[in-house]
Amino acid sequence: MRRVVITGLGCVSPLGGDVQTTWSRLIAGASGVKPLNHLDTSDLPVKIAGSIPLGSQQDGFFDPDAWLEPQEQRKLDRFIVYGIAAATQAVQDSGWIAQTPEQQDMTGVLMGSGIGGLENICESAVTLEKAGARRVSPFFIPSVLINLLSGHVAIKYGFKGPNHAVVTACATSTHAIGDAARLIKYGDADVIIAGGAEAPLTRLS
Repeated sequence: MRRVVITGLGCVSPLGGDVQTTWSRLIAGASGVKPLNHLDTSDLPVKIAGSIPLGSQQDGFFDPDAWLEPQEQRKLDRFIVYGIAAATQAVQDSGWIAQTPEQQDMTGVLMGSGIGGLENICESAVTLEKAGARRVSPFFIPSVLINLLSGHVAIKYGFKGPNHAVVTACATSTHAIGDAARLIKYGDADVIIAGGAEAPLTRLS
């Protein structure tokens, strides 16, 4: 059995849009929890949450346009956008490039989500009831499925190894990293992009 190591990191969090910003703000004692200003919370008992800070990357915030074209973002739920950005950071940090077919076949993706595209599910349900089925996006299903996060990352880089999605609530990313380590340890892959993403801040949740 082989030794497994982590060679690259990526992060989009309520503290910042990358690993360095998140870590520096964390050790400085900063909090990512703030009022939910983008939702109507007038009738909700909880009015705060850890939401992703949007803004300039230079200021340590998250700019989705830096990772995906706006037209591509419209086809995806927010959790997939976050996951692609974090995975891209991790791949760049690792320096790994699967140049040969053999390397592509031995590079996998194992990323999950606790609940997937809840935001898009909620919005599409309202659209269906208010405007009818023809107004629901044809990208609805592929935009909300949890396994499409791993799928998009694999497509982006041409990784053709094991491709899985983990769903274990708040332990999802930890389980994804553990499962990825086992796949590498037992020789099913040489490299795996592992982790998870979530974007559950809706009035329903």
